[in-house]
Amino acid sequence: MSGPARPHAGEVLGRFVAESRWEEIAPALRHEAVRSLLNHLGCALGVAQDPAVTTALQVMAGFSGTPVATVVGQGRKLDPMSAAFVNCIAGNLLDYDDTHLRTVIHPAAPVAPPLLALAEQRGHSGAEVLHAFLLGMEVECRIGNAVSPGHYDRGWHITSTCGVFGAAAGCAKLLGLTAAQAWNALGIAASQSAGLVENLPSAAKNVGMGNAARHGLLAALLAGQGYEAAPAAIEGPLGWARAMGDAPQIEEITTGLGGRWEIARTTYKPYPAGIVFHAVIDACLQLRAELEVPPEAIATVTVAGDALLLARGDRVVRTARDARVSIHHSAALGFVRGKAGVAEFEMPAVLDPALAAFRARVVAELDASLPRGGARVTVRLSDGRERTALVLHARGSEARPLSDAELAEKFRDNAGLGGFASRADAALDALWALETAPDVRGLMALLG
Repeated sequence: MSGPARPHAGEVLGRFVAESRWEEIAPALRHEAVRSLLNHLGCALGVAQDPAVTTALQVMAGFSGTPVATVVGQGRKLDPMSAAFVNCIAGNLLDYDDTHLRTVIHPAAPVAPPLLALAEQRGHSGAEVLHAFLLGMEVECRIGNAVSPGHYDRGWHITSTCGVFGAAAGCAKLLGLTAAQAWNALGIAASQSAGLVENLPSAAKNVGMGNAARHGLLAALLAGQGYEAAPAAIEGPLGWARAMGDAPQIEEITTGLGGRWEIARTTYKPYPAGIVFHAVIDACLQLRAELEVPPEAIATVTVAGDALLLARGDRVVRTARDARVSIHHSAALGFVRGKAGVAEFEMPAVLDPALAAFRARVVAELDASLPRGGARVTVRLSDGRERTALVLHARGSEARPLSDAELAEKFRDNAGLGGFASRADAALDALWALETAPDVRGLMALLG
C-alpha cells in the first residue's frame, strides 16, 4: 500500500513564501539581506556608463510604460519591468556580484531589481523588500541545488534559468499573493526560464539575465490576476527540471525549508572575476609576496584546480569578458600587477604586452581532489627553484567572508567608478538603515 503523495515542489515553495513572517527571520539573516543588496547595488553603480547598460536602457526606453522605477546610475526612470531588466544587467555585468558556490548562482541580480522597482512604484517598506529578497534568493538557490550539477553541465546558465524563479517568488511575496498564487507564479516562471553558458562571453548573457528579472515579475503579476500553471511545472515528467537536466533532487528544495537557509552561504567577491578564479589570484599574490622576484624571473606557472575551474578558465584572452574567466589572466595579474581590481580586467589590461607575455607562461591542469573554489599554484623560477601555494578557501569565501567594512569600501570604489563617489556614503547610510525605512524611495533617489 503506497503512502500519501508527496506535495509538488512548487506547492511547498508557494506555501513557504506566503507563510513566512519577517519577525521569525533571524537577525543575522536579515543583516545578510542588507549586505547582499548593498553589494548588488554597488556593482550596478560601477557600470553605469558601460555601453552594455546604456544600450539596454535605450532599447527598453522606447517601449516603457509609466516611468516610476529608478534605473540605477542613469538619472531616469522606466516602468518596473523595463527598469528590472536594465538593473539586473548592471548588477551582474562585471562578474563582481554575490555567489552561491555550490550552484554558482549569483542570487541577488535577478531578484533585487524587480523588487526595488515594485516597491518604488507601490510604496513598500524596506523590511518588506528585504523579506521578499531573502525568500526569492532562497527559492532560486534551492531549485538550483535540485538540478546541479547536470543542469549547468548541459549548458544552461543557472543564474538566469533559476533566477526567474527567485524573481517570481520574491515578487509574489511583495505582492501579497496567496500560497496557491505563489505556486502558480513559480509554474509560470518555469515556462520563461532561459540562458546559455555558451553565450556567457557575449552580450546575449545580459539578455538572459535581464529577462530573468522581468519575467519573474511578469509571472507573479499574472498569477496574482488568476493565471494558473501545471501543478508539477517544476519537477513533472515533462516539466522544467527534466526538460533542462536530470531527474531533480526534490529533497534539495523541500528539506529544512525555513530552518536551514542556503542564502546564508552567499559569498561576496573581492575581485571582479568568476569566483572559481579567486583562489588562483590569492595564491599568486601570496607567492609574489613570498618570492619577491620580478615577473621576468618566473619561467612557468602551473595552476591546478577542479573541472569547473578548467572548463571556465582555459580560454584565449581577447576581451574583457574573457579576462574575467581566465586562469592565465588571473595568474598574470597576481604576479605582474600585484592587484586585481576592475581596471585589471578591462581592455587596456587585456592588451598590456607584459600581461600577455606572462599569460603565455601559465599552464592549467586538472586536480579532481581539489574542492570547487580551491587552487594550487606552482611557480618555477628561471634558476630552477620551485614554490607552491595552496588556497582552499579564497578571500571572500564562506570560510573567509568579507566584513561589513570591506563590503562598504567595495561599494565606495564601485560608486566612484560610476561617477557617484559624492553620494556613496549617503547611500550606504540608507542601506544599513533600510530595515526601518518606511519605503525605498529615498534610497533609490540616491542611486538614480
